Amino acid sequence: MLTVENLTKRFSGLVAVDNASLTAPEGAITGLIGPNGAGKTTLFAMAAGFLKPDAGAVTFAGEDVTAQPPHLRARRGMARTFQIVQPFAGLTVRENIAVGAHLRHPARAEAMARAETIGERVGLGPDLDRAAAGLTVAGRKRLELARALATEPRLLLLDEVLAGLNPSEIRDILPVIRAIRDEGVTILMIEHIMQAVMNLCEHVYVLAQGKMIAEGPPARVSRDPQVIEAYLGHGAAARMQAEGGAHA
Repeated sequence: MLTVENLTKRFSGLVAVDNASLTAPEGAITGLIGPNGAGKTTLFAMAAGFLKPDAGAVTFAGEDVTAQPPHLRARRGMARTFQIVQPFAGLTVRENIAVGAHLRHPARAEAMARAETIGERVGLGPDLDRAAAGLTVAGRKRLELARALATEPRLLLLDEVLAGLNPSEIRDILPVIRAIRDEGVTILMIEHIMQAVMNLCEHVYVLAQGKMIAEGPPARVSRDPQVIEAYLGHGAAARMQAEGGAHA
């Protein structure tokens, strides 16, 4: 569904993403993980058309979309959420979701009806007529997800949709994400919460200092010495191995 090939992005000499590639197969949930500042959101922004890569290509559903702006990618069926959630505070939850629905449903009545369906699907049914400004962090995260879903995407890019949630809120939203995939939407997600990655993703890519350093099933990737060192520092893998041997 999505292939990014050898993407590179520089900001004033700083290489934020360096020759990075990944594939999100149709019908799967694919994860993108890595320490803070690794370049994950920059990679997402290039995949979704919000940033122009300095090198490399983005292919969506078999079409090269590298030069296409975000609104054309949205029409093709690509949607993304944002790490920093900013709903339209003066609108209700239903109206916020309808903003996304208007992409496919120009008539207001149709967009509002679609918004209600999507809102209920992500657990916002009781809040549809509340002001979006009054939502909790968990509610805002669900609203961000709903607004992207309302565009009726084939591919959904989730940027830390679980950040800031407590364990019970995370537990509640995991089935929602899984159900979205089961209904035919391919998902690529940035996530820091390894419990969620292990639960949801079939395949994971690891970005560190702008470079892809590992990929594979989550359980295998989490044991990769390069990945451990990227998160915990130089020598961490050897220390953990030594400690494991000492406890054996």
